[in-house]
Amino acid sequence: MALGLWTTEFVPKTKDRAAEVTTVIQMQTSLEVADNSGARRVEMIMPIGGSTGKIASLGDRIKVTVKEASPDGTIKKGTVQDAVIVRTRKEVRRADGTYVRFDQNAAVLIKEDGTPIGTRVFGPVARELRDKNFMKIVSLAPEVI
Repeated sequence: MALGLWTTEFVPKTKDRAAEVTTVIQMQTSLEVADNSGARRVEMIMPIGGSTGKIASLGDRIKVTVKEASPDGTIKKGTVQDAVIVRTRKEVRRADGTYVRFDQNAAVLIKEDGTPIGTRVFGPVARELRDKNFMKIVSLAPEVI
């Protein structure tokens, strides 16, 4: 069922269904910025964390470079920032058997302590952010899916 920016599907669990390894966001992937920090588009450099390899999924911290920025924003083009992924085009399987996917890849720029740089978050965010303790982003978002 498709409703705007996101889609959720139910797929029953079967013994025949093997666990999928999905590449979600990888190096040099371009992402929209879902906050009012001043950046408009960013490109992923590397995920932040131990054994993540070179891919990242919903709720993962990543290192990004700003490719497009608004002229009056606080974040300038070419700067390197931390971000967290809030929406992905690739579906993500949840424990209850449902899948969630969005119309675009999007991230929110964050500080070292995990709080967002901007004061607003645009568009829906995934529920996986709550599990990874990004509560400030979840509270600023208009919808949590």
